[in-house]
Amino acid sequence: MYDESTQMAIAETVFGIFVIRQEGAEPGDDPADVGIVLEGVEVMSELGNVAFAVVMLLGLVYVLNLSYPQELKYTFEVLQKIIMELDANKLSNKAQVLKTLLSR
Repeated sequence: MYDESTQMAIAETVFGIFVIRQEGAEPGDDPADVGIVLEGVEVMSELGNVAFAVVMLLGLVYVLNLSYPQELKYTFEVLQKIIMELDANKLSNKAQVLKTLLSR
């Protein structure tokens, strides 16, 4: 299905979205595959685009009651609370500063 380097990268990924492009594809071309990896396992594929993959990843985190990876905690907090406006009244200081800067 995927080449060896892609399979290794997926196996080493704890939490993420992957995009596979055909060799020689232009930047505007549709990806060959977009999917989600949790704990080194491809849990979803053929999602079509990154925006949908982000929504599905947030849904998986919620449904499976997963914690955000520590190194990505602020990224996911901004996605959840500022972009999607879920539980938006409880922001960390870093997220609040970003929200203030974005609202100017």
